[in-house]
Amino acid sequence: MEKFQAPLALLARLFLAYIFVVEGWEKLFRYEGTAAYMDANGVPASLLPLVIMTELGGGILVTLGFMARYAALALAGFCLLTALLFHTDFANVEQLINFNKNIAIVDFWRWLRSARVHFRSMNGAGAPS
Repeated sequence: MEKFQAPLALLARLFLAYIFVVEGWEKLFRYEGTAAYMDANGVPASLLPLVIMTELGGGILVTLGFMARYAALALAGFCLLTALLFHTDFANVEQLINFNKNIAIVDFWRWLRSARVHFRSMNGAGAPS
């Protein structure tokens, strides 16, 4: 079973990174709508460039395996903040699902950051990224 750990971790890392790349790209091209949504939820729209950079940049770094553990930490923090700022109306089932999804993603990034999974990466051949 251990021989599958590295390939499965890489696959999981790529699938999850894809979500963030797509979401960051989406925010970039729907800038005004995203800014309005942030303002409506009490989050300054001036933070949107940082949000886009975190999602898009973090997703790309994780995909490339370059500083992936640092990017995973940033994305975990982003997911936690998103859960706490936007998804706390637990009477709304969709919000509860999104809250739980974000917490699960935080836990995955925490695992990836601490896992002793060795796979090829840009910042060290065969070393954990």
